[in-house]
Amino acid sequence: MSVEQAAAPTGPATSPQLRWVMGGIALLAVVAAALGIGVAPMPGEHLAVDEPQYWFTALSLAKDGDLDISDELAERRWAQFSDAAPPVETVLLPSGRQISPHDPLLPLLLAVPVAAGGWVGAKLAMALLAGVLAAATVWTAVRRLAVPLPLAGTGVGLAAASAPLAVYGQQLYPELPAALACLLGVAALTGPLRRLPLVLLAAAVVALPWLSVKYTPVAGVLAGLAALRWWRTGQRREVLVLGGALAVAAALYLAAHRVVWGGWTVYASGDYFQDKGEFAVVGVDPDYLARTWRLVGLLVDRDFGLGGWQPGWLLLVPAVAALLARPPRRSDGGRLGAAPLVAPLVAGWLVATFLALTMHGWWWPGRQTVVVLPLALLAVLCWLTRHGSALRTAAAVLGLAGVSSYAALLVEGWAGHLVWVSYSHPTGYSQVNAPVYQVLRPLLPAFRDHVGHLIWAVALTLLAVTAWRVSRVQDRWRRTGPARIHHRE
Repeated sequence: MSVEQAAAPTGPATSPQLRWVMGGIALLAVVAAALGIGVAPMPGEHLAVDEPQYWFTALSLAKDGDLDISDELAERRWAQFSDAAPPVETVLLPSGRQISPHDPLLPLLLAVPVAAGGWVGAKLAMALLAGVLAAATVWTAVRRLAVPLPLAGTGVGLAAASAPLAVYGQQLYPELPAALACLLGVAALTGPLRRLPLVLLAAAVVALPWLSVKYTPVAGVLAGLAALRWWRTGQRREVLVLGGALAVAAALYLAAHRVVWGGWTVYASGDYFQDKGEFAVVGVDPDYLARTWRLVGLLVDRDFGLGGWQPGWLLLVPAVAALLARPPRRSDGGRLGAAPLVAPLVAGWLVATFLALTMHGWWWPGRQTVVVLPLALLAVLCWLTRHGSALRTAAAVLGLAGVSSYAALLVEGWAGHLVWVSYSHPTGYSQVNAPVYQVLRPLLPAFRDHVGHLIWAVALTLLAVTAWRVSRVQDRWRRTGPARIHHRE
């Protein structure tokens, strides 16, 4: 048995206080997400854009036990949640079936809720998943990263009660389940070197592509980090078994897609991709140089950036820089390093930057980053752990500002004044009367405002450099400060 195995953390996991905080934050997340169900995604529609596709597939799995949604479309099941027929996304396959061009794990998770409660049941199930994600994030922060419980509960609560996590906590997209899978993978990766955590990580890695093929790079990074960590400790048999199991899972994934969807991905059954090919999902002629602006835009874009709706996410940049300068340690005191948090986070951010067809799509802002936002939150919490009450108070104020914006969205949405998706519509969400967002909006760069993006890029770079230098100084003081004082005495 290794030292890390013998020193597996105890105490906090069985602490009643931790359980109470986890339960309270989970309840907060469920309520915050469930309140969003009363806001229409688009005028006259309770499910919109891609949501109906997931709902049709979930209903077909529950009713027929298959992925063929042709009978659901023919029976006009969409009338339960929309005044008009949803856009056609499928093609008629040679067998006469219509298979939605979306991976099936989310519909599988929603099959029973859809059968029991229709579209409301599906959204309530998503809200419950939001609660599980919030509780798991608190647990990981405290048990794996030694974040103080009050700080962990406060930070996770503010994130769970604001956009985008609260919004995707009720919309039928794979983003939130993928975030949970990614978080569980990191919790296993940063835990004791045992077989059970390795099995949990393998399950998370396998689940991510079945939620959406776009999560494959994040899954690959998690698998690579696990293989490296277990290999370095001499547990090479476990690494070989993990590699073999994941290879079999990948082969089954590809074979299933060839048989069911007729291609290497689900996009092969989509009507949009018949002429352009399934890999046109990243763009027919993508301009990767132009997409570089998304590195900053995903955070500060006026309409689709995270920071405008929840300013607390702006702390991500200095937090990551600080963790690279001074990597966090596990709760048992063992060395952790920055890679388990930063590497999957970077992978997800790069996918949203370069592989996503667009950042400004028909969805709530931040969709492509949700999968790694729990890791971003953990990075911020680790950074705040090292600082005093002044910075923590400032972070809390930023977080509360985001909660107030989400509350304003709920109030105006319930009143029918705005919708979740149609941002360019007169009732679009950017018209919300949220004081913080409306103050920030003129300061944030608009789409194709390269000067504005450049200014923000410079500002964020300076902030990152400052955080990095401060962390380096703190690290040197931690290692040499007491010795220097003793020498002077």
